[in-house]
Amino acid sequence: MKPTSPVRPTLTLGHSPDPDDAFMFYGLAAGRVDGRGWRFEHVLQDIQTLNERARRGELDVTAISIHAYPYVADRYALTACGSSMGDGYGPLVVAREPMEVGDLSGKLIAVPGEMTTAFLALSLLLGRGGFRHEVVVFDRILDHVAAGRADAGLVIHEGQLTYQNHRLHNVVDLGAWWKERTGLPLPLGGNCIRRDHGRTDMEAIAAVLKESIRFSLDHRSEAVEHALQYARDMGRHLADEFVGMYVNEWTVDYGPTGRAAVRELLRQGHAAGLVPWVGEIDFIG
Repeated sequence: MKPTSPVRPTLTLGHSPDPDDAFMFYGLAAGRVDGRGWRFEHVLQDIQTLNERARRGELDVTAISIHAYPYVADRYALTACGSSMGDGYGPLVVAREPMEVGDLSGKLIAVPGEMTTAFLALSLLLGRGGFRHEVVVFDRILDHVAAGRADAGLVIHEGQLTYQNHRLHNVVDLGAWWKERTGLPLPLGGNCIRRDHGRTDMEAIAAVLKESIRFSLDHRSEAVEHALQYARDMGRHLADEFVGMYVNEWTVDYGPTGRAAVRELLRQGHAAGLVPWVGEIDFIG
């Protein structure tokens, strides 16, 4: 007789309403992965909101921007799985007319949040105070720029693949810039678990998350079908391409290179006065 998992409290699991996160957690959402006694309540909110909630310690498990992690490291530990890593590609700065990177100096740029990793990377590129910005919900940035309400826009998620539908031009790919600068992938986001669950439970929860990622990769077609409900302006082919960009072996485990990328991004961010020093970083699981 198969042993039953212990009954445990419900855990809140925060992630963005976009195809890669939906794909990643398909196994859990569909009840296809053993929760080891935990039931996971999925909380779908944009990444800036999740970053803010993490600073208040509101969610048990949450997606988080790597930029935001130094501000919550006392409350949360990063898991070794669940990363969104751009290896030579990443967030884009787009504009209505072709321009060079230097032309962005002093321009008003619509950004998806001040705690996003995209914003940190842009600040490293242009320098602290090197541009003006306004925060716009990530899925409205393309329309915002196309309508002339900002000089340029910093796009994440599916906007990286759909910006041309709005007749916008790519000014710089921050993932490509970071790769050229460091030789490393750009670590955009991760998952973290609140430390008050204790090391043993954090390890077990991380194992459940990893199993969900593995399940989705092993059942790609049905997981992509599930993710399509969050694929704004994307058909199945484009959604599948986007998922492949950000849910892969990096997501199963950062590995030594992914861990080094996280440390280097936050080291450079601290050296530039953009983030507090994070100290030693946990990678649970």
